[in-house]
Amino acid sequence: MTKVVAVTGASGGIGRAVAREFARRGSDVALLARGEQGLEAAAAEVRAEGRRALVVPVDVADAGAVESAVERIESQLGPIEVWVNNAFTSVFARFDDIAPEEFRRVTEVSYLGYVYATRAVLQKMRKRDSGTIVQVGSALAYRGIPLQTAYCGAKHAIQGFHEALRVELLHERSNVHVTMVQMPALNTPQFSWVLSRLPRHAQPVPPIYQPEVAARAVVFAAEHPRRREYWVGGTTVATLMANAVVPGLLDRYLARTGFDAQQTSEPRPDDQPVNLWEPADGADGRDFGAHGVFGSRSKPTSRQQWLAHRYPQVAGAAGVAVAGLALAAVRRRR
Repeated sequence: MTKVVAVTGASGGIGRAVAREFARRGSDVALLARGEQGLEAAAAEVRAEGRRALVVPVDVADAGAVESAVERIESQLGPIEVWVNNAFTSVFARFDDIAPEEFRRVTEVSYLGYVYATRAVLQKMRKRDSGTIVQVGSALAYRGIPLQTAYCGAKHAIQGFHEALRVELLHERSNVHVTMVQMPALNTPQFSWVLSRLPRHAQPVPPIYQPEVAARAVVFAAEHPRRREYWVGGTTVATLMANAVVPGLLDRYLARTGFDAQQTSEPRPDDQPVNLWEPADGADGRDFGAHGVFGSRSKPTSRQQWLAHRYPQVAGAAGVAVAGLALAAVRRRR
């Protein structure tokens, strides 16, 4: 059966790749974001896969507008079966260089946007006792890094919100599921459009993955939503495990390396667009697409993801192998 999927932040980056991946697998897709140029281009990609696409321009920081968007999607495409929260904005700067209104705006979009959208679609899903909400997270939902205080704060907030909501749904024995996908560094356009006060061009902390890696993880999570969260990429696993065991040591490591690791050797462009208050594709009609400028340094696949998506099979094979070795050892003793 064809599913109706809604993706926020679908005009570029992860959201754009996620929308394309769902369409490729046979879903109709509602595309939500502010930037209409990117939305129309994303819709064309969905339709190229033979699926229906609905463009819904909306600022997720406006709770009323998000509720109206949900109503429109359900009336034009049908009941929403999967909702993906992904829209965000941020500021690359030291904490002291971020104005209070900028911090508020990042929080309203990158955290409260998830809350508003979840609330709006959950009302529909609860009535049907069916549906899945995927929260696109980050390794930074657990591990804060310098120059991203606003973004890290929002991702940490999403993590707490997600856990609390998941427990409530479990208590209700609901068939509505929420899951979260913690992402690694990705080659998305955000590093060319997020408000930056860094002296050099911002970059993701290597190693970098292509957004299609993230898209496959989101679709897999939507298809297997009973797991509370998914970690994507070996670096995410290593970071979160290190943070759980030696967080103080990681603090000192990031204090030494975190500033340079998030900047290239090139100066920040003076004419770089800023999407904090307005969509980056609004001024000149530019479509940024799913990919950023770091394609030559980015990995198209993740071995960790391959194993994570085949966990039962891998675990079963490992169990059989261990049992075989144990049986062989017993026979040798005999």
